Amino acid sequence: MSPYGKVAVLLGGTSSEREISLKSGAAVLAALRARGVDAHGVDAGRDLPARLAEGYDRAFIALHGRLGEDGCVQGLLEVMEIPYTGSGVAASALAMDKRATKALFRASALSTPDYRLVDTEADLASVAPLGFPLILKPVSEGSSIGVSRVASAAALTEAFHKARAFGPVLAEACIVGPEYTCAILGDRALPVIRLETPHDFYDYEAKYLLNTTRYHCPAGLTAERERAMQELAMEAFRALGARGWGRVDIMADGAGRFYVLELNTVPGMTDHSLVPMAARAAGLSFEDLVLEILSQTLEETR
Repeated sequence: MSPYGKVAVLLGGTSSEREISLKSGAAVLAALRARGVDAHGVDAGRDLPARLAEGYDRAFIALHGRLGEDGCVQGLLEVMEIPYTGSGVAASALAMDKRATKALFRASALSTPDYRLVDTEADLASVAPLGFPLILKPVSEGSSIGVSRVASAAALTEAFHKARAFGPVLAEACIVGPEYTCAILGDRALPVIRLETPHDFYDYEAKYLLNTTRYHCPAGLTAERERAMQELAMEAFRALGARGWGRVDIMADGAGRFYVLELNTVPGMTDHSLVPMAARAAGLSFEDLVLEILSQTLEETR
C-alpha cells in the first residue's frame, strides 16, 4: 500500500505562469501515477479550499508564480494541516520577492549584483550607477516574465513600463558572462548546468519556446569551481530558509566571480526544465525525482 495516500497535484492557478504550471503539473501527475501513487490533478482556482477538503492526504505543489509559489497556497495547506512539497510559507514569500531576496543575500554576505528599486519613471535616474547594460524586472514574477536587458538610457522608459505592468520593479546590474543554474534536492546540490542562448539573456522564449537554447551539463567548470558554485547555491538556499527542493540561478563575470541572482522554490518540471535535467545527470529519472520530492512530505516538519 502506498505510504502517500491520496495526493493532490496542484497545478494551473491564476498567475501569469499558468500555462507553464499546467505542463509541469501534468508531467508530475503522470510520473506519480506511473509509480503507483493515487495522484489527482487539482487546478488551483478560487474553489481550492473546497477541492482540498475532498480527503487529500498531501499535496505536490506544481504552481509557479503568484498565489502558488509565494506562500499563499502554502499557508492554506498549513491551515488545513495537509503536508506539502517544497518550502514553507516564509521562505516561499521571501524568494518570490526579489527585494527581500536581495536584502537577505547581502545580509548573509553572498555576492549578488547591485540593484535599485524603481517605483516611478522619475526613479529611473537612480539606476545610472548600475551602468549599462542593466536588467529591469518585476519584483514578484518568475519565468523571466516582464524582464528586459536594457542597453542604454534611451530604452529605460519602455522597459520600465513592460516590467511595471506586473507590479513593483527592480533594476539590477547586468553581469556579463556565462549563466548557470544549480538545482537543490533535499540537502544536496545537483550537477550545475550552464545555459547558452542566442538571445540577450535567458528570457521566456529561451526557457520554454526555442530549440536553439543549449544546456551544458557538465557545465564546463573545473571540479573545484563546480563545488564552489554548488556550495554557494546551498548557502543561498539556506539563507532564505528554503527546504525540500529548488533551483538557484548564478552568473559569472569576466573575472570568474560568481553572483547569485535568485532562488526558485517551485522550478519548472516541463520537457524544457532544468531540475529534471540536473537530476538525470545525477542518475535520477524524472519519476525518481518526483517521488523523492513527494517523499519529503513524509519526514519534514515546518
